[in-house]
Amino acid sequence: MDALPTLSTVSTIADALRHAAVVGVDRLDAQMLLLATLGRAPGDRAWLLAHDRDPVQAEWPMFAALLRRRAAGEPVAYLLGEKEFFGLPLQVDARVLVPRPDTETLVNWALELLPDGRAARVLDLGTGSGAIALAVSSNRPMASVDAVDASEDALHVARANAARLGLPVRFFAGDWFGGAPDGRYELVLSNPPYIAEGDRHLDALRHEPLSALTSGPDGLDDLRAIVAGAPARLCDGGWLLLEHGWDQADAVRGLLSAAGLEEVQSRTDFGGNQRCSGGRLPLRG
Repeated sequence: MDALPTLSTVSTIADALRHAAVVGVDRLDAQMLLLATLGRAPGDRAWLLAHDRDPVQAEWPMFAALLRRRAAGEPVAYLLGEKEFFGLPLQVDARVLVPRPDTETLVNWALELLPDGRAARVLDLGTGSGAIALAVSSNRPMASVDAVDASEDALHVARANAARLGLPVRFFAGDWFGGAPDGRYELVLSNPPYIAEGDRHLDALRHEPLSALTSGPDGLDDLRAIVAGAPARLCDGGWLLLEHGWDQADAVRGLLSAAGLEEVQSRTDFGGNQRCSGGRLPLRG
């Protein structure tokens, strides 16, 4: 990383953003970090453009520290302490994965299957920051939403998000279905670890918790465990929806079909990749 300038060479907003580019920080990231440093809303980029000659000498040391961390690969969401997901402002830090826009594909599918105004039991496995469970609860207030995670650190973040947003999601510690309350669910959702151990892309994710990213030699270990346990925890006609890697749809659909689920299908993310797959437990009798 190129060295950041001394305070004497930075006087305006325009100077600060120019130096951010020199050290390799994306312009949008730099704008968001500078807005946070200035105590303004993350989306107030138009204000920066209109005030590019405003002085920032007092704020430069704090902004420079954030630039160094971002240039070293730390996610912007961790630096800001917040990430928006499905319209909800979620607090996040290094104890949980940063919620990705592609995961909204899973939530949209879930909302299609949950008619508004109808009660249903919903289970989110591997909740992390609580993003999926809280998005469902926010949009389907009649649903009873439970969420499970094996990490107590992650559950601390998720519970804090639920309390701050005033959403009645119940959180439980445990390993997949082993942590869930007794009974069956109309809908089970999960965005589990699905990256293969040793994948070359892991270095770019080194600031996020590894246990929430990798799952065996082919990335499918946790997906296999969830699919295997689902038939015993789904109501008749209940759905299991899973997020997975861009190249894993065929394999996950195979797992769902082998477990006896029907109407097995996949949904594409914003980039056109098959990002989520799901199936329905047949009606019995």
